[in-house]
Amino acid sequence: MFILAHLSDIHLAPLPRPNPLELMSKRGLGYINWLRKRRKIHRADMLAKVVADLKSHAPDHTAVTGDLVNLSLTGEFAPARAFLERLGDPNAVTAVPGNHDAYVRAAAHFALRDWGEYMRGDAGEGFPFVRRRGPLALIGLSSSLPTLPLAATGRLHGGQLAQLGGLLEKLGHEQAFRVVLIHHPPVEGDNYFRRLKDAAAVRDVLQRHGAELVLHGHHHVGSVTWLPGLQGRIPVVGVPSASGAPGHHDDPAGYNLYEIDGAPGAWRCTLVARGWDDGDGRIGEVERHPLLG
Repeated sequence: MFILAHLSDIHLAPLPRPNPLELMSKRGLGYINWLRKRRKIHRADMLAKVVADLKSHAPDHTAVTGDLVNLSLTGEFAPARAFLERLGDPNAVTAVPGNHDAYVRAAAHFALRDWGEYMRGDAGEGFPFVRRRGPLALIGLSSSLPTLPLAATGRLHGGQLAQLGGLLEKLGHEQAFRVVLIHHPPVEGDNYFRRLKDAAAVRDVLQRHGAELVLHGHHHVGSVTWLPGLQGRIPVVGVPSASGAPGHHDDPAGYNLYEIDGAPGAWRCTLVARGWDDGDGRIGEVERHPLLG
């Protein structure tokens, strides 16, 4: 059995003191929002509990689906690299960026600069990249682009969409368990200002070429939706923010484990959601149910 861990929307706290010049952009509104609300939602102590629980289960690999930082301040990227290193080395951890990791145009390249070893394929390729780990083929996509104030949309860029179908087809012929990693969920009916702009096109590629699992973040809630696929339904799974404090409208801190075994044509995958337990102040199992098999 191969165990894959999945966490997202780290939103590392505390926020470093910004250079005033950095706030003369979309970051200024984001900083006000952080002071008013978000610093109460994303807490370092909650994240520490999640990481400790995750490491106690010793997963075979860990996937991080974006939003490691908050405002893409210059001082946020080195601590985010240190966080990834706490999870494991680049062979044991795969990351893709989120919209907060490219909050403004001036910082759009910072994530790749500082975390690039976690966001490249086995052949050193960029997005879309492929990493083979055990029976898995992890396909990393970037929907991370700077947006206007009050918007948090995403879009596959740099020709990723055109390449995705061929990769899925090839990996399917190789009988890999294909896991697509993306920050924005490729679902219907998302909030207009938070949506994946090319979600319909991504869904079409998935339906025509197939995948075993799609993992995303962005919404800060645990969720499972289903897409039609080449040989059956494709589970699309989101997780809460890994630093989310209880008592807010989003789900409190949590992450998922996926227990994967079986063989091509007869894969089995069980979702084990682990999250905050108000009763005893720790991370525990929230639910367990099969996704495949």
